[in-house]
Amino acid sequence: MPDLKTLTARTLKWNAIDRVSSQVLYAVVGVVLANILSKADFGLVGVLLVFQAFATILIDSGFGAALLREKDPSEDDYSTVFWFNLFVSLAVYILLFFSAPLIADIFDGDTRLIPLSKVMFLVFVINGLAIVQTNRLMKRMDVKMIAISNSLGLISGGIAGVWLALEGFGAWAMVWQNIIMASVKTGVLWATGGWLPKLRFSAASLKKIRAVGFSVFSSALLNTISQNIYTFVIGIRYSIVSVGIYSQADKWSKMGSASISQILTSSFVPLLSGVQDSRSDFLRYLDKTGRFTSFILLPVMLGLTAIASPLFHLLFGNKWDAAIPLFQMLTLRGIFIVYISLFNNYLLALGKSRHLIACEAVKDILIFLAILSTIWFRSIDILVMGQLISGILTWVVLLKVTAHGLDIPIRRLLLPLKIFLFPAIVMTTIAAAAGLITGSLASEAPQPASSGMRILLNSLTIIVMVGIGVLSYLLLIRRIPELREASQWLLGRFRR
Repeated sequence: MPDLKTLTARTLKWNAIDRVSSQVLYAVVGVVLANILSKADFGLVGVLLVFQAFATILIDSGFGAALLREKDPSEDDYSTVFWFNLFVSLAVYILLFFSAPLIADIFDGDTRLIPLSKVMFLVFVINGLAIVQTNRLMKRMDVKMIAISNSLGLISGGIAGVWLALEGFGAWAMVWQNIIMASVKTGVLWATGGWLPKLRFSAASLKKIRAVGFSVFSSALLNTISQNIYTFVIGIRYSIVSVGIYSQADKWSKMGSASISQILTSSFVPLLSGVQDSRSDFLRYLDKTGRFTSFILLPVMLGLTAIASPLFHLLFGNKWDAAIPLFQMLTLRGIFIVYISLFNNYLLALGKSRHLIACEAVKDILIFLAILSTIWFRSIDILVMGQLISGILTWVVLLKVTAHGLDIPIRRLLLPLKIFLFPAIVMTTIAAAAGLITGSLASEAPQPASSGMRILLNSLTIIVMVGIGVLSYLLLIRRIPELREASQWLLGRFRR
């Protein structure tokens, strides 16, 4: 049996492989679809994803996270959660199936949403079948097959989606992309997981995990509201096309923050839960988790805001220019969202699930106030600026809540930010200056530039900005332990 350090390193490695490969595949397919499909197509699927997100939360009901926190879940626990998830997923699907016309009425009576929703909502039923299989692997910190299943699903769904888009199927291309992706992923996990549910349902098991599960569910529900309310408001207040623009900015901004959050949750929650009975060990791993998060998070997210314009122009031309400022603001907000997720993981690992509800309630209240304060301007840019400000305020409040819940000083939670923020800001400033110089040289090219010239110039700008930025960041943190540990990990110091 590998020791805890090796097991953690292995889990981190496969989680990183999973997220990097998934995001690369997701990005490639996303870029192709964004250049083929219309803004309205993305808007139609964007509003359906709001309802799908809520359905997914209802199906899991927080029991997946509760099982992950359990030290030694029994077969009854796993089987009970599986049958519960299956029953709820079918019930929710039937409800949404017959509610499809009402969904269309919400968004100006757009009848295209009716058939799209009836097929799209099958995704959460299929994904629900994989919750326990995924949870069992995460509990053992054996995430290799999760990474493989995700990649196979993305490849299969991506091929199908691109082909349908080229054939002129519009929004249906993305619907079937999601259906095939979920089916392949779930099928692989069932074929390789080595686990089948027992034909029994234990009320005792359900009751045992319900306390933590309900708290996590409540927290996740509030979090889903905060993540999707803007899409809903934009769809009602503005138009389906506006939803498409916002959804593109939101999707690409989340690629960094969601990946980092997912890696932290699947890698560190089991680790922290395993040492929850030893306060000294828990606090030691808490410090390392915070430092490692800041070491990666700050340069990645700040760097993305710097290269946003040449990146969008490289990938999409001028088609999605309206999404660039939204992308930059949402990326900055993503920094605080990851920290908030990190704080939630600390509390979850110690079983302080009630604090999660309070944290999410604060976040939702601040988002609601931000919407009320900005919606009257009838500007999506101002609406998203309010979203950024609410994220910062939420982080400030949660600093105090988390410090109180863990009984540690606030400065201990702020220390990783203090160490890595200045180098990341300097890196971003240098990269932005390099981008301005390169961009000014590119502006002297003959206009209008050909597609090949546009690709070349924007690629050159990004390469220069990223190269100079990374070099400056590494020089500034060269004496910090995380750089040495990351280098050793990348070079394969830890065995599989």
